[in-house]
Amino acid sequence: MIGPSSSAADLIEHLRTLRSEENIRSMARFGIIIDTALGISNPDLQKIARLSKKDHQRASELWRSDIREARLLALYTADPRNLTQDEARSWSNDFNSWEVVDCAADLYVEARLLTLIPEFAADDREYVRRTAFAMIAGAAVHLKNEPDETLLAWLPLIDAHAFDSRNFVRKAVNWALRNIGKRSHRCHGPALALAEQLTARSDKTARWIGRDAARELTSEKVLARLDKPART
Repeated sequence: MIGPSSSAADLIEHLRTLRSEENIRSMARFGIIIDTALGISNPDLQKIARLSKKDHQRASELWRSDIREARLLALYTADPRNLTQDEARSWSNDFNSWEVVDCAADLYVEARLLTLIPEFAADDREYVRRTAFAMIAGAAVHLKNEPDETLLAWLPLIDAHAFDSRNFVRKAVNWALRNIGKRSHRCHGPALALAEQLTARSDKTARWIGRDAARELTSEKVLARLDKPART
């Protein structure tokens, strides 16, 4: 029975019993790295995480297993209060999949490791750079009490890396720009201005990022939501 007292070995053994070859083949079609995958869906992993609860030491052990599902379970059950910058850097060295990156980015934001964003953005490795912009996208949504100025200070990073044509980077840069622009009236104007500037660049990737972001940021749905009075 899986529970808070389950060890990393117990959880890995349980995960192995859930292996699905059909799901593994399906994951490959979504660009998920399946070399070490067991074919367990994220909702099912999240159920296991709720049963096993937070345990940071155990999460570190799960990460070292190199199994896709164990690493995702590590991210779901790590304690953000105990996650250090060095540990986040170490885990990021192992990133090889967009889904792991995006899950880790949520944890890093919850752990308030925001000072890692410029460092990750400067890293030329595709998945580490994606981490920076996935963190920005997540912070724009989840850190509701963070001053808008924190988000606006990351716009130059978006501008600087809008030329990176690698699929998982350009999509994350676009995601970050759109989420900043949708956050508030204060953020909307500068984000839209940057999007419009990017549409005029000679670089094809920058133009795509700018056009796509500008399209959403000028949509009736986004503008209507920004015009709604804030709840008190």
